[in-house]
Amino acid sequence: MKKKIFTSIGLMSGTSMDGVDLSVIKSDGNDQFSSIYNTYKEFDDRLYDQLIGLRDKISNSTDLDSYCEEIKDVEKKFTLFNGQLINEVIKEINENIDLIGFHGQTVFHNPKIQISKQLGDGKLLSSLFKKIVINNFRQNDLDHGGQGAPLTPIFHNLISKILQKNYKLRLPINIINIGGITNITQIKVDLNNSINLFAYDVGPGNCLIDDWVRNNVNLKFDKDGSYANLGKVDDLILNQAIDNFEIKSYETSLDVKDFDTSFVKGLSFEDGCATLTKFSAYLISDGLKKINKKNNINPNQYIFCGGGRKNKFLMQSIENYLGNKKEMINNIDDYNFDGNFIESQAFAYLAIRSYLKLPISFPSTTRCEKVISGGVIQKNF
Repeated sequence: MKKKIFTSIGLMSGTSMDGVDLSVIKSDGNDQFSSIYNTYKEFDDRLYDQLIGLRDKISNSTDLDSYCEEIKDVEKKFTLFNGQLINEVIKEINENIDLIGFHGQTVFHNPKIQISKQLGDGKLLSSLFKKIVINNFRQNDLDHGGQGAPLTPIFHNLISKILQKNYKLRLPINIINIGGITNITQIKVDLNNSINLFAYDVGPGNCLIDDWVRNNVNLKFDKDGSYANLGKVDDLILNQAIDNFEIKSYETSLDVKDFDTSFVKGLSFEDGCATLTKFSAYLISDGLKKINKKNNINPNQYIFCGGGRKNKFLMQSIENYLGNKKEMINNIDDYNFDGNFIESQAFAYLAIRSYLKLPISFPSTTRCEKVISGGVIQKNF
């Protein structure tokens, strides 16, 4: 029997908190996939400041109660912002939307106490568009002993199938997303010719660099790594930071609050950018090496997506630390995917899988107890 092809919107606002990525895809939630439309809308300064300020205030679960009124206020504004973007896109494209995957904006994530708070009112969004909205993707995973992240590996697995078919790429493949945090999906074939999927958070991505830029100049990020390229890495501070910092386990998910920029506070702005970028590149590369060793994988390709792939200083530093041949390290853009929208496409895909009650979490990706679906279906019309 032919499977239904859904038209799904995916909305993603990452830890950089700069705006919302929106993707429209068609998929059956399994192997069929086509990209229809991608766009990005930057937050206005007021909403940006409110989101950053709110996240900075929330350090523990008690703060979620203490700031509940502010959370409700910012959540409504954030949801309406997403609604405006959806409205603009629906006017632009001639498609009947079946589902909306609404990731929301993470302001607190602590898998040890099974809480991950994403701003975003799925019921409100559903009532505005008279569409089924799927949100709160992480909680079911947390409730079943998982880390709540990363959730994109099942979509990365689909991408790997497309890459194998269209570009004759051979497994194993590492797909690395550099957002605020960096995560890796490893896809390999076992001796029984079955696909094995592994995923981990491996280190910071843009979070340290973005934080340094925000707190020193009137910018949100170091575009293309240009300020890092102007600066000089302080090797003494860098090596001390490397010696003093250790990611004790890659079995647990990471949060932007696991890292801070205090060790470069005496440096100039440009030298701070350079040193923080090199530090981030070291942790990413070290994590990739350790994960390869852990799973006995010698990847044929490192394929990068996410905003960090555009930071030339960061990518060159990662390449140097990995010591791999240049042809092994590629942007996903080289394979007819837009690397800016992999996560928004992923949540459009996860929305379909959630609606169909298909798995989105696996013991080898989030450390959950068993293969499970997730997401909360909102139908408020």
